[in-house]
Amino acid sequence: MQLKVQPIDIKVGKYKVVMNTIDAKELGVYEGDRVRIRDHVTLTAIVDFTEDMISPGMIGLYHEVQEQLQREWTEMVEVEAAEKPKSARIIRKVMDGMKLERDEINELVRDIVEENLSDIELAAFLTATYIKDLSEDETEWLTRAMIDTGERLEFSTSPIMDKHSIGGVPGNKISLLIVPIVAANGLLIPKTSSRAITGAGGTADLMEILAPVEFSARQIKDMTEKVGGVIVWGGATNIAPADDKLIKVEYPLSIDPHCQLLASIMAKKGAVGAQKVVMDIPTGSGTKIPDVKAGRKLARDLINLGERLGMDVDCALTYGSSPVGRTVGPALEVIEALKVLETMEGPNSLIEKSVILAGMLLEMGGAASRGQGRDLALETLKNGKALAKMKEIIEIQGGNPDVTYKDIALGEFTAEIKAPANGYVIEFYNKRIVQAARFAGAPNDKGSGVLIHKKRGELVEKDQSVLTIYAEKKEKLEEAVKYCREYPPIFVEGMLIEKVADVTEV
Repeated sequence: MQLKVQPIDIKVGKYKVVMNTIDAKELGVYEGDRVRIRDHVTLTAIVDFTEDMISPGMIGLYHEVQEQLQREWTEMVEVEAAEKPKSARIIRKVMDGMKLERDEINELVRDIVEENLSDIELAAFLTATYIKDLSEDETEWLTRAMIDTGERLEFSTSPIMDKHSIGGVPGNKISLLIVPIVAANGLLIPKTSSRAITGAGGTADLMEILAPVEFSARQIKDMTEKVGGVIVWGGATNIAPADDKLIKVEYPLSIDPHCQLLASIMAKKGAVGAQKVVMDIPTGSGTKIPDVKAGRKLARDLINLGERLGMDVDCALTYGSSPVGRTVGPALEVIEALKVLETMEGPNSLIEKSVILAGMLLEMGGAASRGQGRDLALETLKNGKALAKMKEIIEIQGGNPDVTYKDIALGEFTAEIKAPANGYVIEFYNKRIVQAARFAGAPNDKGSGVLIHKKRGELVEKDQSVLTIYAEKKEKLEEAVKYCREYPPIFVEGMLIEKVADVTEV
């Protein structure tokens, strides 16, 4: 079928086209089917339908299709129905609970990377693996395929160190301390980090306040070799690209299949050439890992997968029922981390967690003897070597190395959340703290967030401030305050939990 092209300058993340329902019916395709577009090159795209946006005799091409075909559109193209990719049938095999072969997983991952599968098909794959986990062999093959279908960093020296946090605990800004501590002791640590999805600030969101974070894989390698470490956004690279595409589908489903969690973590580590990795597994109420038992199982699975991939993995089960430090939100967290680097003043929860995990890396990398890593990490903080290294990292990433914690701007609008009574803080709700920060504008508004004055077990007096909310916009501050009134993130003993009115009719 010959159709005239109508460009649609919108990015949708896949090869997609829009056809009028009349043309689609004549061609014999249904919504979600594929068509093959032939011109000077050929590609396959997923079909959307419309009755009015695209006239009969025309086909709308989204940005990705236009870019792939590489020309301005005033001409006709040949359109024909195309079969579903083989990987669609492989997904059905997963849904039926059947085991996959290695070449099937390789083909599936290639089709994910090449945008040959619809979101519905990816959702079916993720849901099937959420219900019935992949085997150890399948998970290893999935991880290797995710590594092989993207860019890889290859260093001429070793060992290459890395650290990863499973997430789920707010205020976890420890990478801003761990990376310079490790690099200051002569080890290489190319830290690729994420942006916040449901949180108030990913490590990349924080580092972006100090320096650019979007670099190619080659630039990451070069910078790491020059100064020992970087803190960059992994999403700007083509490292394990299948992972990012799967995460986009996982998010609206609110699922994280166990095998995909393992593959996601280890593929990113493998792609940056990591040989020694420390995994931070926060456990407890409000985290992704509810208890120590579940944490131990995840740790064993990560260690086993690491062995299969030739990676040495150590895991640390950490306390996650309360935020790390007393800040949640990009600028507030950067201030807290820089203040520790500059003055050693800061919450014990932040300093202790950072030096313990950094110490594990120093021991794994041979920079410290067994049992001496924590002390070396703490000394590296105290003697200023970590601060000096952080300045080098900031500078090589294009930031101002002379920046101090006093230079970081916060939102101009603030509000205090006060204790309603005398007593001890007996409950602390991580998710509500994060949500309050997000209502205030975090992570997009870098100066927005929550400063925590009182944590669990601490004594407060009536009308004493327990939280300060920062926002860059007044209306967002009001929304955050309203949320805290409806859903208190901190409970003091004696507080009223909820009032239930008597609605019984007489």
